[in-house]
Amino acid sequence: MRCICTRLHGGDDIMLSIKDLCKTEHIRAGVILSGVGCVLRTRLRDAGGVNIHEIAEHMEIVSMTGTVSENRCHIHISLSKEDLSTIGGHMTEGCIVNTTCELVIGELEGTQIVEEFDVKTGYGEAVFKRL
Repeated sequence: MRCICTRLHGGDDIMLSIKDLCKTEHIRAGVILSGVGCVLRTRLRDAGGVNIHEIAEHMEIVSMTGTVSENRCHIHISLSKEDLSTIGGHMTEGCIVNTTCELVIGELEGTQIVEEFDVKTGYGEAVFKRL
């Protein structure tokens, strides 16, 4: 497994940065191994799959997980507020780094993630293919 390590800076959009990194590094299939740092605002889709919540608060990233590739990124994030309550959901564009976000992605060699529409879920879903 090849590991790609980077640091995002204040003002960076986490999702857009990960998508750019996957294209630059030609990642066909990868996983988020670690993501820590802080945001000044976030946009999360909830478990219902429709509603996007925008939250303009300084929060710590306590967990980030997902599958990433040049073709698609599916990332969930958990964030801790100042009162130490935790929120989380499906990360969308608009999660903006406050000071830093240390990111480690593991590339799954010999695998490619493609997206195919699933009539049962109504979404484009990940399909993992061996190369």
